[in-house]
Amino acid sequence: VFSKIFSHEALESYLPKIQLVIKDTLRAWSSNPEPINVYHETQKLTFRMAIRVLLGFRIPDEELSRLFEVYQQFVENVFSLPVDLPFSGYRRGIRARETLQKGLEKAIQEKLQNTQGKDYADALDILIESGKEHGKELTMQELKDGTLELIFAAYATTASASTSLIMQLLKHPRVLEKLREELRSKGILHNGCICEGSLHLDNISSLHYLDCVIKEVLRLFTPISGGYRTVLQTFELDGFQIPKGWSVMYSIRDTHDTAPVFKDVDVFDPDRFGQGRSEDKDGRFHYLPFGGGVRTCLGKHLAKLFLKALAIELASTSRFELATRTFPKITLVPVVHPVDGLKVKFFGLDSNQNEILTGTDAMLGATV
Repeated sequence: VFSKIFSHEALESYLPKIQLVIKDTLRAWSSNPEPINVYHETQKLTFRMAIRVLLGFRIPDEELSRLFEVYQQFVENVFSLPVDLPFSGYRRGIRARETLQKGLEKAIQEKLQNTQGKDYADALDILIESGKEHGKELTMQELKDGTLELIFAAYATTASASTSLIMQLLKHPRVLEKLREELRSKGILHNGCICEGSLHLDNISSLHYLDCVIKEVLRLFTPISGGYRTVLQTFELDGFQIPKGWSVMYSIRDTHDTAPVFKDVDVFDPDRFGQGRSEDKDGRFHYLPFGGGVRTCLGKHLAKLFLKALAIELASTSRFELATRTFPKITLVPVVHPVDGLKVKFFGLDSNQNEILTGTDAMLGATV
């Protein structure tokens, strides 16, 4: 059922909505006179994307902000010790989940009652219809659980990768310019504007350098360190016997760091995935940012589409610069992200790619 949510047809219908959410967010970042905390803001962005695009909820901005704060409290306590005592992280997490589910139930009921004005089937629509196709109408509790799972899957890892993408574009302006050149050559970017109607799934798939950039971000800054599998049959690995039934953790990060196919593993080099080198093609499991095998991440195509749409908007309609003297250190838990969140100042651009002056700067004119 969940695989239908991330089908080619579904992604095609999500794309215009994803673009709209990203455009609105970048506009808000550019209008902020102060530098923004990129990691915190991309968390808001991915949460808004999940609520508005995946689930199709028409929640007012004020209510959405309140739900985001509650959701953050829920996520912060997911890995707390299961000790149900007053003021414990576990208790705070349980309370946050209860508050979230009340808000989600209200949004689901409103959605079920108001079906007018829909121009696409969102993930929740597909989930409901698939349940009916299988002869089982989902209960409200099942809908709330499925909704929370979709938000959780779309939230932290995508925010992590989005932050890493922005940081690498800041560090490597030549990569950003090469992205712009590709967008111009494909007729997507013209005179500093994205050409109307130029962005659709097949067109984005044809942007090979953009694909290389996203792949390299996910190789060097894989949001999560690894995954778990259950051993189905006893096997031997390097002289050690691994018994049936054991849980095994595989490390994505160590795999990327030690895979012999990657040259200069610590260097950000999107061209390693280009046609001339294709370092990821030599072997099945050297490159696995979304895991591997039959249980690879279901949402990987949505995640990559979101990152590509964000990169296109950043390269086309934004100018941004680091607001601190040095780049921040990176922490690996709970997902990869800059320690201070990455402070960046965004500027609006007019159609000629000139910085838009606002407020006092606009009044100063020639002085600026």
